[in-house]
Amino acid sequence: MTLAGPLRVACTSLLLVAAMASAAPPKIEKAKISLAADRSAYPPGSTARIAVVLDIEHDWHTNSNQPTFDFLIPTTAEIQAPAGWSPARLTYPAGVMRTFAFADQPLSVYEGKVVVVAELAVPPGAAAGSKATVAAKVRYQACDHSQCLAPVTKELAVELSLGPGGKSQNQELFTAGSPTTGSPGGGLPGAGGRGRGLAGILLLGFLGGLILNAMPCVLPVLSLKVFGLVHSASHGRQAVAAGALATSAGILFSFWALAGAAVAAKAAGAAVGWGVQFQNPTFVTVLLVVVTLFCLNLWGLFEIPLPSFLARASSLGGREGLAGHFSTGLFATLMATPCSAPFLGTALGFALGEPAVTVFAVFTAIALGFALPYLLLAARPALAQKLPRPGRWMDLVRGLMGFLLAASGIWLAFVLSAQVTSVRLSLIGLALLGIALFVWFRRQTAQGSAGGRLALAGALAAVALTVYLATSADGPGTQALDLGASDGRIAWTAFDRAQAESLAEEGRLVFVDVTADWCFTCKFNEKLVLNTEEVATAFSAHGVVPMKADWTNRNEEIGRFLADFGKAGIPFYVLYRPGGEPHVFSELLTKQAVIEALQGSAAARLAER
Repeated sequence: MTLAGPLRVACTSLLLVAAMASAAPPKIEKAKISLAADRSAYPPGSTARIAVVLDIEHDWHTNSNQPTFDFLIPTTAEIQAPAGWSPARLTYPAGVMRTFAFADQPLSVYEGKVVVVAELAVPPGAAAGSKATVAAKVRYQACDHSQCLAPVTKELAVELSLGPGGKSQNQELFTAGSPTTGSPGGGLPGAGGRGRGLAGILLLGFLGGLILNAMPCVLPVLSLKVFGLVHSASHGRQAVAAGALATSAGILFSFWALAGAAVAAKAAGAAVGWGVQFQNPTFVTVLLVVVTLFCLNLWGLFEIPLPSFLARASSLGGREGLAGHFSTGLFATLMATPCSAPFLGTALGFALGEPAVTVFAVFTAIALGFALPYLLLAARPALAQKLPRPGRWMDLVRGLMGFLLAASGIWLAFVLSAQVTSVRLSLIGLALLGIALFVWFRRQTAQGSAGGRLALAGALAAVALTVYLATSADGPGTQALDLGASDGRIAWTAFDRAQAESLAEEGRLVFVDVTADWCFTCKFNEKLVLNTEEVATAFSAHGVVPMKADWTNRNEEIGRFLADFGKAGIPFYVLYRPGGEPHVFSELLTKQAVIEALQGSAAARLAER
């Protein structure tokens, strides 16, 4: 049995715990929510009226309670009446029809100050002189002329005094506006439309997860998985199906763990975004330790035998075992998080602003898309028979795969260099060398001997030391953002949002690239698209101001910038244009897309003149 045993599962599980410790950008709110009662006290048997007030920021709007299209997210309020009271009845104001650049038809929206009125019957038997608390949950999605942010849910409450002698108050809130249809019980109008909208988001998440398999950060793990499947194929179709299902289970488990982290972080006032755990040096270091152990295992420096009863239980998984296939699914998810894919950002941006059930649904859709190749293999295990038969050649392939994973380790060290000082990075490197030394020494000693036990203890101590060095980091490294391409084609400047918007107002084109050292997709786009002669020439011809935003380490300004565009991960590319809304590009950038956007923006600018 290889590293597919308990230690392998423990390592990947430890990485999930480290991922949960990372937080993403705060939720952006574009409306202030408040509650107001129409009287200072209510006699038993009377009717209490509560105003739910949304004060929406200038130049922003929300969809009305009855949006134009059923897939749009309505503005809703839920009222939780006190125990023993009848359900509240809600009346919403009518929306105003507005035309936007992103829609062909006028949309029904709310702007400025919006008042939703809730009416509650005070029970005749209510005790005079007592208090009653009415809770409200308000949900809205803020949009401007070019973008929509993630939905926001606000919970608040108002305390009512029960008894005679109450005076009228806040009457201006209850006479303004023109309420439309009522919603008994504080329900959610438009829920059917929202369900259809959620179905579209789930499809986007599924497609994004499927495309994620082709991202460069996942390829080392896929090659490792193919190696395991070759072993499974020699044990028959049942072994292949069991191994593929175990890998899928590992992927689903890890995505559910990430979804749980997102829900927990939201409850604590934060959120979890895609890949932001790589901003945490502890997570990067733990992943570096796991990659090191995988490499040592592939190079044949150690094997971890399972107890006989576990070996029998995992025999359906072939030589690697079900535990190994499961942990490979975990490892694949962790290695996938620094990559983004088309559709993935949209689905995640939606999910991270939703209730827990929706978060888990979207993450499950992404996981199923990511696991689809293995699910297909489980359904058609005969496909594995097309792989080459096991033989001596596999020892060579196994060693080469170790070097492929070692390359991933070098990349992780590069990411870590921007997060810790050079001295601490050197100490972490020595600790990793210590792990390899003790593993090698244990290989040279007899199994169960005192020397073997000493080597195992030394390896564990080296692992603990490595993680400690990252946890107690004394500050980020001195590596600065490379604002110039290595060939000098594009002279990047540091990102400044206010300056970008100001330059666009003055008539300039501004291209913003949000990148990070840990983002594989970012690096590929930079190498194959941005830092090319064609794009550099287009930038120069149209007078583009190129700006880079470095998100390698946590940066609140960049986090808010991404959240304003409804994004939960990178890469992210946007073009500020004079007299027009910012143009957002796909995560997978192409030269043609960049050049066409520049040409179209330049033509529009000339037409205005």
